[in-house]
Amino acid sequence: MKYCYECGVPLTEKYLEREGMVQYCPQCKQFRFPIFNTAVSMEVLSPDKTQVLLIQQYGKQRNILVAGYVNRGEAAEKTVAREVKEEVGLDVCDIHFNTSQFFEPSNTLMLNFSCVATTQDLSHMTDEVDKAKWFSFADAREAIAPNSLAQKFLLTFLEKHAVNQNC
Repeated sequence: MKYCYECGVPLTEKYLEREGMVQYCPQCKQFRFPIFNTAVSMEVLSPDKTQVLLIQQYGKQRNILVAGYVNRGEAAEKTVAREVKEEVGLDVCDIHFNTSQFFEPSNTLMLNFSCVATTQDLSHMTDEVDKAKWFSFADAREAIAPNSLAQKFLLTFLEKHAVNQNC
């Protein structure tokens, strides 16, 4: 953040006890802490935990993970269930946090979760998603959008987690 979000004046840095150097608006005489979006990204697993769902959106031919923004006041775990239901029409259980990473292009802190779908039926998919398909883990490694945050999250999940437990 280079400018004050209240008045638009260029920010400077000023020492704040117990915080260190923090951006400061000389006009508002207020410290300005970073503001960013928060979103979730999910490895949606099949009920038997042998496949993962990849989607395509916005006319792009890149396979990615289901994702969406966290609403103000909403727990991230609730966002996982809501977004999966809204985008691909699936209910999920067994929701687990995996990792996080800041995504600079959209000024968003991405929280990655895994969850298990209660069915593989994609007949209730909404128009938010152009295409969705279940992939074996080996095929998903190859199909996920290369050099993407979705790829990083998927590969980290596959390397770190056993995926053979039931809901």
